[in-house]
Amino acid sequence: MKLLGLEASQNSYYYQPRYQQIADLGADLYVLNGIGTDDLWPAGRYRRAGSKHVDDLIRHAQAWHAEENFDGVFTFSESAVVAVAAVATALGLPSIGVDAARTSRNKLLMRQAHKRGGAAIPRFRFVDDLGAALRAAEDFGYPVIIKPTLGAASNFVFRVDNTAQMRERYEQTRSGIGRMSWYAMEADGLDLGPHGLLVESFLDGHEHLIEALVWDDEVFLGSIVDRVTVEGDTFDDDVHHAPTSLPPEEVADVHALVTAGVRAQGLARSTLHAEVRYHHGQPHLLEIAVRPGGGGLDYMARLSAGYNPIKAVMDVARGVHPDVHHFRPTDIHTAAMCLLCDSGTIESIGVPPEVSETEALYFMKIFARPGDVIRRPPEGNSIYGGLGCLGASFDDAMRIATDLAGKIEVRLADRS
Repeated sequence: MKLLGLEASQNSYYYQPRYQQIADLGADLYVLNGIGTDDLWPAGRYRRAGSKHVDDLIRHAQAWHAEENFDGVFTFSESAVVAVAAVATALGLPSIGVDAARTSRNKLLMRQAHKRGGAAIPRFRFVDDLGAALRAAEDFGYPVIIKPTLGAASNFVFRVDNTAQMRERYEQTRSGIGRMSWYAMEADGLDLGPHGLLVESFLDGHEHLIEALVWDDEVFLGSIVDRVTVEGDTFDDDVHHAPTSLPPEEVADVHALVTAGVRAQGLARSTLHAEVRYHHGQPHLLEIAVRPGGGGLDYMARLSAGYNPIKAVMDVARGVHPDVHHFRPTDIHTAAMCLLCDSGTIESIGVPPEVSETEALYFMKIFARPGDVIRRPPEGNSIYGGLGCLGASFDDAMRIATDLAGKIEVRLADRS
């Protein structure tokens, strides 16, 4: 099979390990970036359009398709799902369609679709000035969440507890979303829906990340991961555990909720990353994205539930029914964390052998390279890598992961 991976604007080397997984699973993988480095993928199977305008991406993809006859187009990037839908449609290859992609990318359009579809969601309001944000917060009751409509990876997502915080966070978020990398990496020339801010009511319960699939209106929950981060007023989303602690009856409730959201977003065949949070004992949708979750969530899915989201991407892209079953957890305990450091420019990252050669380590990727800029809240939510460990229990796996993460040395360039 021949597959075309696409990013309108290359997200550093973040997806390179996943591209390698695609190749290792037997695909002839070609990569087209609008803008990117010259060393992301082997030269004979890598091209850059020199522009991130969707028309240029389509033109280059069509020319390459005429030479290679691709079986499908895919992306791992949240910032490319609408562009990939447009490119796949132009090439006559399987696509979720631009409308469904836009609804699945823009958080306002997604919320509106979920409301029409009857899915449980937080209260929400699109706000275009500070006064509107303050009124929404008063109507919903503090605490509330403020977030971008076109964000990702918790960038510029804040919990706000009072009016003073809302004044501060609104200005930070309003000024930040225009330069936010996830927005800047979008293709030009596409209607992405409103680019602005949402205020949402706060959901006070536990949170779960789900790798899922819809195929001809049947939704499969491939894996369910518990988010165990201790929260403040930002959302690093940095510590996870699988298999989930949810009992079977709550898994059934989550399945029904995700199914309602998928149908509301107009999705018939797609890989999915869903995020669910409980409130007053009931699950509510945070989002349903049309790509696999990031970091090491694909590894956790394979180990803790026997589901391979990367293989599912390959199959869906070429219109083949994936090998998937309804949620079936294993007895393997996994703990994973995003690797965080202070804001600054990376000078070096040192991983000692006692970390990289530990038997309990099932996943470790360093995404950042020297010269990359790390932005932490309130300016962004960058990570420099991720790791995951096995253990006899969650506590055991978490202890090992925390110990290993503490042995990685990150040096930042002098900021004076």
